[in-house]
Amino acid sequence: MLHFRRSTLLKELFHTNLKRPAAVSRNKSWLPSHNCVAAASFDAKVVSTLKVLHADVHRPLLSGGASWSTRSYCVKSEGAVTPDEPGKKDDVTTGATGDKRRNAGILPSLEDLLFYTIAEGQEKIPAHKFIAALKTTGLRTGDPRLKECMATLKETLKNTSDGVMLDRHLFKKCVQSNIVLLTQAFRKKFVIPDFPTFASHIDELYESAKKLDEGQVADYIPQLAKFNPDLWAVSLCTVDGQRHTVGDTKVPFCLQSCVKPLKYAIAVHDHGTDYVHSFIGKEPSGLRFNKLFLDEEDKPHNPMVNAGAIVCTSLIKQGASNAEKFDYVMDFLNKMAGNEYVGFSNATFQSERESGDRNFAIGYYLKEKKCFPEGTDMTSILDFYFQLCSIEVTCESASVMAATLANGGFCPITGERVLSPESVRDTLSLMHSCGMYDFSGQFAFHVGLPAKSGVAGGILLVVPNVMGIMCWSPPLDKLGNSVRGIQFCTDLVELFNFHNYDNLRHFAKKHDPRREGGDQRLPPFGPMDYESLQQELALNAPLWKKICPTESNQDSSTTIVYRLDS
Repeated sequence: MLHFRRSTLLKELFHTNLKRPAAVSRNKSWLPSHNCVAAASFDAKVVSTLKVLHADVHRPLLSGGASWSTRSYCVKSEGAVTPDEPGKKDDVTTGATGDKRRNAGILPSLEDLLFYTIAEGQEKIPAHKFIAALKTTGLRTGDPRLKECMATLKETLKNTSDGVMLDRHLFKKCVQSNIVLLTQAFRKKFVIPDFPTFASHIDELYESAKKLDEGQVADYIPQLAKFNPDLWAVSLCTVDGQRHTVGDTKVPFCLQSCVKPLKYAIAVHDHGTDYVHSFIGKEPSGLRFNKLFLDEEDKPHNPMVNAGAIVCTSLIKQGASNAEKFDYVMDFLNKMAGNEYVGFSNATFQSERESGDRNFAIGYYLKEKKCFPEGTDMTSILDFYFQLCSIEVTCESASVMAATLANGGFCPITGERVLSPESVRDTLSLMHSCGMYDFSGQFAFHVGLPAKSGVAGGILLVVPNVMGIMCWSPPLDKLGNSVRGIQFCTDLVELFNFHNYDNLRHFAKKHDPRREGGDQRLPPFGPMDYESLQQELALNAPLWKKICPTESNQDSSTTIVYRLDS
């Protein structure tokens, strides 16, 4: 894991010469000292909105357990107003502008604060140090939200003498387009504040489950039987776009039944809950997923068994050709995955269709019971059903899909709304009660989270408002669920309080990674602009902390140091 030491941010940044030592909180002249690490950049946009905030406590900015510290330097500020210079035209001491200056500090820009956080007292920083610091927050350099920042960084380094080092001005040029997201990340205001520690726990759970060697790779679909049973991967994506992967996370595999909740979500998004459930029930069947059995109203029990999933397939883009329908679903899944890998295995599709006698039997049974919308071509729908089961993902792209569900329908890494809140709510409800075949009741009891498994070995797991996870390991237990995947999910909620009912009052407390580092997380910033962020940082959870006011020596000087506080 990547770690880096806490820095003393803005050490020596503001050196203030006061007229009277007793008036520390009044008549300040905020001017940069010639002794600063680098010249401070003053952001005029925040002068009228931010107040100097005094605080008697401080917390560490970055991960780990060591305390934050700073040194006080008492030097005379260059150009500061002194009692021997009464005639200087300085707005600090005159009229309404003087009152305004007394009530508002001119503060460094967010870009400056980020630079000093990473620079640790140096005038330049190597680009790799910024990248390493960024990765400890959980963000990736390939995050679509950081595209402009990374492109500018690459271009800027081409034009530097050594192709490595960035001074403050070049750094600001690189980060200014994404400063709101970066500030949120380095203030540890993402849903998992101490991400390196959390990721290390995930690695430990992965290694523990890797030791299991039980289960058999599914062979009733010949193409699935070709997978190596030693393949094992876990990927996660939080609702803030923090990413972690371990194992064989770039190997493509078919969604199989993991596509069922996704196409159900699309159907509800398009038609609404009432219309979809006029054809499909909401109850667990208590039977194998591929049984020819309907409920008392002659409807499939739920969309997570084969009969319900086939009917659900018939509700998508009715009247269109299969080619149009397939493109429509692929467009949805690409958006859910943040445009990461979503492919198609034609070999698996052909294998499914050739070995799909049971599903053809279910289709004809549904047709006999008039379960489809009027005018449905059943054989065409079965072809479309097999196509959707044969859609390929990687663990990484599927974790973003799961995170889109965890995030209420917004893709975390693009910010785009993909699904309606209603469709997400209904999908998670049915995943919780019906998503794990005949193991659904036990999984809901022990794990307490919405999930969907598939016979390719995937388990799509959603921790609402926190993250999405995809586990993948081909060997299955007798109920059709990934052996290692089930173990990982069980161990996850034994360690963390992710079970839906772990947060009941007076319940035995587990580790809560959402509160690592102290304060609760602020609401997501969303489209908040630069000025709004400055105000939020100042007024909501004070960003600016007065760390070391030091009474004067002979020249009545005081050092005021600010830092980006967590």
